[in-house]
Amino acid sequence: MIRWFFNAKTRLEEYIYDQSIDVKDRSFIVFSGSVLVALFLAIPAGLIMHEPMEATVSTLIGAIFFLVFMIIAYKMDLIKKAKIILSIVVVFVFLPVMFFTNGGVLGGTPVWLLLGTIYIALILDGALKIVMLVFNGIVITACWIVGYLYPGGVEEYSRGGNYFDTWAALFIVGGVVYTLFSFQNALVKKDEERKNVHRLFEQTAVALVNAIDAKDKYTHGHSSRVAEYSKRIAEHSGMSPEECNEIYYVALLHDVGKIGIPEHIINKEGKLSDEEYEVIKQHPVLGAQILHSITEYPRLSLGAFYHHERYDGKGYPTGLKGKDIPAIARIISVADAYDAMTSKRSYREAIPQQTVREEIVKGMGTQFDPEYAKIMQHLIDLDSEYMMKEMDEIKELAGKNGLVCDRFRDEVSEGILMNRNIKHISFRCSPIGKGPNTGLPAIILFDSLDGRIHDTEREIKDLCYFEYAEIWFYGRTMCKGARKIKSEEGRSPRAGYSAKAAKGYTEYDIEAVKCKDHIQIKIDDGIKLTTLIVALPDSSRYAYIGLAGEKCNIYDVSISQDEDEITEGYIPRIAEEISYINVPAGDVPNVQIDGYRTDSTEGIPVTDGMKIVFHSKSLPTARLVWHCAFLDVFYSEDKKPNGPGYMEYALLRLDGENWEAQGTAENRLIINKGEEFTDWEDWKKMNKEGFECTISFKREGDTITTYTENMGISIKITTKILKQAEDVYVALSGDQVALTNIRIIR
Repeated sequence: MIRWFFNAKTRLEEYIYDQSIDVKDRSFIVFSGSVLVALFLAIPAGLIMHEPMEATVSTLIGAIFFLVFMIIAYKMDLIKKAKIILSIVVVFVFLPVMFFTNGGVLGGTPVWLLLGTIYIALILDGALKIVMLVFNGIVITACWIVGYLYPGGVEEYSRGGNYFDTWAALFIVGGVVYTLFSFQNALVKKDEERKNVHRLFEQTAVALVNAIDAKDKYTHGHSSRVAEYSKRIAEHSGMSPEECNEIYYVALLHDVGKIGIPEHIINKEGKLSDEEYEVIKQHPVLGAQILHSITEYPRLSLGAFYHHERYDGKGYPTGLKGKDIPAIARIISVADAYDAMTSKRSYREAIPQQTVREEIVKGMGTQFDPEYAKIMQHLIDLDSEYMMKEMDEIKELAGKNGLVCDRFRDEVSEGILMNRNIKHISFRCSPIGKGPNTGLPAIILFDSLDGRIHDTEREIKDLCYFEYAEIWFYGRTMCKGARKIKSEEGRSPRAGYSAKAAKGYTEYDIEAVKCKDHIQIKIDDGIKLTTLIVALPDSSRYAYIGLAGEKCNIYDVSISQDEDEITEGYIPRIAEEISYINVPAGDVPNVQIDGYRTDSTEGIPVTDGMKIVFHSKSLPTARLVWHCAFLDVFYSEDKKPNGPGYMEYALLRLDGENWEAQGTAENRLIINKGEEFTDWEDWKKMNKEGFECTISFKREGDTITTYTENMGISIKITTKILKQAEDVYVALSGDQVALTNIRIIR
């Protein structure tokens, strides 16, 4: 019994000082424990005062009920629900019972009534706290009024001319309040101590990362980006917030061992010799030695030591294989490789994101853990604005806040991606030198895989560079790949404001937005407002703005974006819409998907034996394997993907890849390549030509089996739904593909 008591005491202390548990939950446990002690102390106090047996029995029953309730809530981890239930019991049951069985206003009840108010004020949160405080006031007021008007309804007992009951209530309730406030004060002190330790650790970590960045001129910001990517992978894999935060810091310091590597090796341009490579391979060992003694995050050394291990066992320094490699290191390995490929190096430019994606696919099961590599692919697919990369040329893009332009195109900003959210770009421009062609800013509209301007034949081909137009701020435009440009001039809303001030600069405000195949750009120089509308060749390409100029200094660049998207008719159309779905529709309207899941059909209820037959054709701009049709198995209240209450069970692409959201379903995927399949280049070619696709469904309760065979690839996926909804729907979507003549066969 004694051992059980001390074990329970130890577990309770561990719980109430566990920083990972919400402080309100821990306060609730302390409050409940204090009240339990108070209730059991009230029983002998009542006997001493000779209070009615009904009062003593009601107190005993309440104490036993409360004790059992708390044990169940603690054991089953139902603290949050217990707080709500107990607040209702305290206000609507405990307080009235205590009032009418313990002497009402004449006994110690007024003091006991404070418990409800204290409980609600310190334990509950948000709207629930306000609602329960209101009810608490109403119940207390009602008890006093009823007790005053109907004194016979209150159990009275002789106090023998003393106030022992009131003093006992004050002592017990005061003890509860003292215990609770002492705990809160101790928590505040411990929390402050923890924050100070964490702040010191954070500052030390940043200092170490800055030391690495200062030493390696080719990896500026690498550690911070790897930390961010690793945290996102961890979040998508279902890890807790505490684990994700820990992974962030482990990844932030994964390369700390490079501090011990000679600078001439780290910054060597070109390929390392075998001897130099062996020296570089020592940085995981050095990193683990540096981080081993840090107790704030004991797994720091694991990330540093194992992040260059490979899933197939061909990595270093120990050659661990598969799941033997710590999960934290397997996550960092994928994030580290992604950032290395998407960043500029001494011997090459950054590799385009879509090419990097293909490399990660190739490395699944060999270089990378398949689970985490798959999540990295999903993050790439979601990164429609290509924000996951090294940024280095303009403020807001994590680099300089200006550029100096001598000759046109000798310096151009990194591309600013346009979408359906209005971009606001402002900057100051001052001339360099004197003459007629000075102080001339310009915009280059373009598309490329890496969001940058290119001028060599090889880069234009490899990075799919396509230029739409040049727009000069003094009115000249040059239409290149665009279909049409329309320009109008009007009075600036800032007219009257001195644009070309005595300080010698002009302030420009630009609004830029893209909707499908049209772009609208408004240029305000403080005197005139120029509105340009550009009709692009199609809706599938991206569009970037590159800031440039001639004989000018562009500085104080600021970029922001509206939260809300523009509506369909916001940009006046100056050319007909390019459409690849102007053909007769089937049971479901035709749909053209210009980018990753930018559109889809509405949800179709899944029934046993159902088939969906449709014609799929990749758009002319499609160039990758995954530019094909997708199948989304989901639930939402309005039958639309991403609608209210959206739960995704499976996302299947016709090339055989699938993505399943965590916690909603379990998927088993089987892919076979038949004799008709030759290679992926032929597969992409046949996608461009178009083909008829049939998808079959079999449903047995919460298990759905989907089957399709196209151009030599047969796909079978079995989806077991874990979070059951009212119904399950399927929608067709994709990436750069036109889906027509969609028929439902039941």
